[in-house]
Amino acid sequence: MRIVLLGAPGAGKGTQAKLLAEKFGVPHISTGDMFRAAVSADSELGREARKYMQAGALVPDNIVIGLVKERLAQPDAANGFLLDGFPRTIVQARELDEMLAASGKKLDAVVNIDVAEPDLIARLSSRRTCRTCGAIYNVLFQKPRVEGVCDKCGGELYQREDEKPEVIKERLRVYNANTAPLIDYYRHKKLLKQVFASNSMTPQDVFKAVVEALG
Repeated sequence: MRIVLLGAPGAGKGTQAKLLAEKFGVPHISTGDMFRAAVSADSELGREARKYMQAGALVPDNIVIGLVKERLAQPDAANGFLLDGFPRTIVQARELDEMLAASGKKLDAVVNIDVAEPDLIARLSSRRTCRTCGAIYNVLFQKPRVEGVCDKCGGELYQREDEKPEVIKERLRVYNANTAPLIDYYRHKKLLKQVFASNSMTPQDVFKAVVEALG
């Protein structure tokens, strides 16, 4: 099973990807996680990516494509994968098609998780991340037991630069300009599955809708 998850920042792609990866027994490949790891390690790639991520802008295609190409060549992705955060542009989508075609493979489905913009802003601006272990909380829906302290390791919780309201608005503007056209691209290829979600739905509610959409 080879699936791409689309959706604006805060749509819940990461949560759904983890659930789907477990269901189908394939790796969850998140470009966001890979870039954050590179930033944390202060690698050359991480330093290059940091300036784009902190501004809410997309990391350039050539950097992202190279990263994903290396990851998809690893043995655990041979029989399928869930891509979360890639492709984000039409250029990246075409590159992905070419990568797969070169090995005689193709995508099975593209799931777009559609969430209203006010819900997205509320979700993202309420997120807090542990500086130590990376666990994510939400002060609206998933609060830590002690304010500002991670339940898992006791680390400090903080608000990432890209989850402050002014940066969130820029991230959504960039998404609408660059990534939203992918919906039409994959609809034309008859791969698109639309799933509508809201802040009144639990992750399990959304997961059920995604599985139903996949048939």
